[in-house]
Amino acid sequence: MILATMVYCLKDGAVLLMHRAKEPNRGLWTAPGGKLEAGEAPDACARREIREEAGIQAREMRLRGLLTLTSPRPDWAWLLFAYAVTRFEQPGAPDPREGELRWWALGDVPALPMPPADRVFLPDILDLHAPLYEATFRYDADLRLLEVRRRP
Repeated sequence: MILATMVYCLKDGAVLLMHRAKEPNRGLWTAPGGKLEAGEAPDACARREIREEAGIQAREMRLRGLLTLTSPRPDWAWLLFAYAVTRFEQPGAPDPREGELRWWALGDVPALPMPPADRVFLPDILDLHAPLYEATFRYDADLRLLEVRRRP
């Protein structure tokens, strides 16, 4: 299983998303993030990834979701830790190799091309008053989303 993070920075009714230049999800809008390194805690990975990809130093960050993605494919089993950052500084420059970063008004996000699972979980992840979101997303071998099982 691949362990990874997603980091949603929020400010003034907008969220920072990345138009992915690389697989997975190339050409779609999703959160910056990436894989955990050996021995790295999920929150440390989230802070590192948002710093590397967006030049952002997270000051206030909280876990908003635990997402399991499964498929019959041996290379497609993920456990994603989704974080929201509500207080940050941007002392560095974004890394354009990962993709284009852009702030989107929350009301504009549903119309963006994004992965099917993101459409399902994103409203709950971004609702800072909602409880922690936990779900399993089951895909077929062609990575078409088949089922979402949300845990209470």
